[in-house]
Amino acid sequence: QLQLVESGGGLVQPGGSLRLSCAASGFTLDYYTIGWFRQAPGKEREGVSCISSSSGTTNYADSVKGRFTISRDNAKNTVYLQMNSLKPEDTAVYYCNAVIRGYDYWGQGTQVTVSS
Repeated sequence: QLQLVESGGGLVQPGGSLRLSCAASGFTLDYYTIGWFRQAPGKEREGVSCISSSSGTTNYADSVKGRFTISRDNAKNTVYLQMNSLKPEDTAVYYCNAVIRGYDYWGQGTQVTVSS
């Protein structure tokens, strides 16, 4: 069974850091492009970052460039999102995604709350 499981969310003060994890089972992560998305209350889901298969090319939304870093650990079959200098507007549920053979796979999401 193909599955993605996110973890690492929580409550953090503005300027703080969190590292989110996206662990895959049932397939090999580095064969596919993996994306991180987020959805804030009352807003549409938006793309945050992605890392491509094989070459590992990364892309970031303008709103997180210079603050977030996506990476992949093939041995652990896990993709990470290191989030630094967090802002209240980063508050959202964060999801990881993989498109495999034309089908969208999503994790259950992990809540990130940035507040003092």
